[in-house]
Amino acid sequence: MFRGYSTAHCSLELPDYHPFPKYKYAGVAQTLQGAMEVLEAPAIAWETLALVHEQAYLEKLGQEGLSRQESHRVGLPWTRSLLTRALHAAGGTLAATRDALRWGLGMNLAGGTHHAYRDRAEGYCLFNDVAVAIAALRAEGWGGRVLVADLDAHQGNGTAVIFQDDPSVFTLSVHAERNYPLKKEQSDLDVGLPDATGDAEYLAALEPALEQAFASLPELVFFNAGVDVLAGDRFGRLGLSLEGLAERDRRVFERVRRAGVPLVIVMGGGYNRDPGTTVAAHAQTYRLALERLAGSL
Repeated sequence: MFRGYSTAHCSLELPDYHPFPKYKYAGVAQTLQGAMEVLEAPAIAWETLALVHEQAYLEKLGQEGLSRQESHRVGLPWTRSLLTRALHAAGGTLAATRDALRWGLGMNLAGGTHHAYRDRAEGYCLFNDVAVAIAALRAEGWGGRVLVADLDAHQGNGTAVIFQDDPSVFTLSVHAERNYPLKKEQSDLDVGLPDATGDAEYLAALEPALEQAFASLPELVFFNAGVDVLAGDRFGRLGLSLEGLAERDRRVFERVRRAGVPLVIVMGGGYNRDPGTTVAAHAQTYRLALERLAGSL
């Protein structure tokens, strides 16, 4: 049975009115019980984070934490629980990456924190979990080509900058053009979509983007499977239906299957005004991965 790593065991202290959807991590884990083995995501080691993040930044987080101004940029109040949860989310992505290299499919039921830069936190993201996982593989001697397919509704700005000068990593970001971050970075391929883009238009833009991305001949794929592309999302600005989202995922999984390469799925964003829709949409992605890929691995 394939496994997914969850941060549901990590508490996160937030005001009741805060829009961050901490409910979804436990909700998705509970929904997927039985479809996969759900394990507690382990905490990542500080020395592994240091393969990507600057030492001064890590020391600041470990000692005094974020200032009020820095917390405002992140969008989350600074607490030790925020740090602990981020350590486990990044650890879940690394564990899922090792699963992918061993079994062909790895799943983190958290992660996708693509706004984090080497030296700072932004947009709900303390650590760039995908970049850290790739760096950990490199440190162990794995030198294959990587595709980061980021289909969250927000551009993966931190990821774009981290890999800007690394020809072994192809970064794809398909996002709402007028969405956060207002200042976009340069990925290898950026596809910015207008507000309220629906299923047909989204899929028409996705197809050539995937074609170009997979032409880089990746030997490992990371899929940021944010569901904030759905209509009704607080922050997404796009207009996909649940079926449109499912078709997005099927197309990614079909490309992965045809390429015959390992896949790591990270959760990404999802902030629907209906909490049940957020949970159902994320769970749908993981179920489709098992349905489409498990039999071919």
